[in-house]
Amino acid sequence: MAAPVLVMASRSPGKIRELRQILADLELRLLGLDDFPGLPEIAEEGSSFAANAETKAREVVRLTGFPALADDSGLEVAALGGRPGVHSARYAQDRTRPAGPGDADNWGKLLEEMREIPWEQRQARFVCEIALALPDGRLFRTRGECPGRISLSPRGTQGFGYDPVFWVEEYGATMAQLGPEVKNRISHRARALTALRQILAGLRGELARFSESRDVAQSG
Repeated sequence: MAAPVLVMASRSPGKIRELRQILADLELRLLGLDDFPGLPEIAEEGSSFAANAETKAREVVRLTGFPALADDSGLEVAALGGRPGVHSARYAQDRTRPAGPGDADNWGKLLEEMREIPWEQRQARFVCEIALALPDGRLFRTRGECPGRISLSPRGTQGFGYDPVFWVEEYGATMAQLGPEVKNRISHRARALTALRQILAGLRGELARFSESRDVAQSG
């Protein structure tokens, strides 16, 4: 039997690589949006991470016919009233290049805004909401959080997004200094996926049937 297909609602190479590493032992065929040429961009217009994840997962199911996993994640900084929050990926939109803000644009803006904030007030957390949508309309959700602080300067090259400026006190390093082995145990996404793993394992037979029924429909 071919491995069940699960579509990850992302085009981010770093995020897709991380998801594949965390779910590697579940024997799923994990595809990204770039594996489906012509798919439109899916707007993230919700007011919460959970709303954005659900919208993306349901839309990818509609467009591909396969079960879909979507996450919306970002950084919440206490001293900034929870910003950048759901706008994490577009935080530096005001200074962006035509292709959109890059990681360094976003965390660079964050560090500028926090220049005068002392270390004891730089608490932050990464948040991840995951939605798993099935072609029959069912939806499963999980959430993960990772606490830390915003560092005074960027450090490390092994992460993406805000990893270079997110200080993990337990390890005395930024997330970008820890490397994938540690990150894939402690990150907000890893914690949300750990909660989802049991759900995926229990649904494996159904995921296979969804994949087979789509293949039959296409061949017919």
